[in-house]
Amino acid sequence: MKKRQKRPGWDEYFINIARAVSTRATCMRRKYGAVVTKDNVIVSTGYNGAPRGMEDCLDAGECTRKELRIPHGERYELCRSVHAEANAIIRASAEELDGSTIYISGIDADSSECHSEPCMMCKRMILNSRIEKVVYSDGGGSLHSVNPLNWLKERI
Repeated sequence: MKKRQKRPGWDEYFINIARAVSTRATCMRRKYGAVVTKDNVIVSTGYNGAPRGMEDCLDAGECTRKELRIPHGERYELCRSVHAEANAIIRASAEELDGSTIYISGIDADSSECHSEPCMMCKRMILNSRIEKVVYSDGGGSLHSVNPLNWLKERI
């Protein structure tokens, strides 16, 4: 009798898809991918990159934030990229987002997995979109699952 292979759970399955989506990112520092699902069906994906029609960092061969040595999480207004979460949110309808889950995975320039908790700006967009669950990788091989409403208890 053949032994049945262990299938990944839904969170692991979709975070792996978010990792694959991140390979399309055009950021020189970090590549992020996001997948929005509802009832375990993908409704939208997004990766970080320049808006349509604008030259991205890879094509320009430069990153303003990197050149200015700006730490991660600061001075986003200098960045050309739209975040993966934002791109995934704007590609889904309000009905698809309401009660959905977003999966976020990021890869550093050195190809190692990085902490992928959404930034403050993305947290506000997630709350506004009525996404019900956020799953992100912590860079150490673990996944974190968060109800975005818990962010309201913190200062976001």
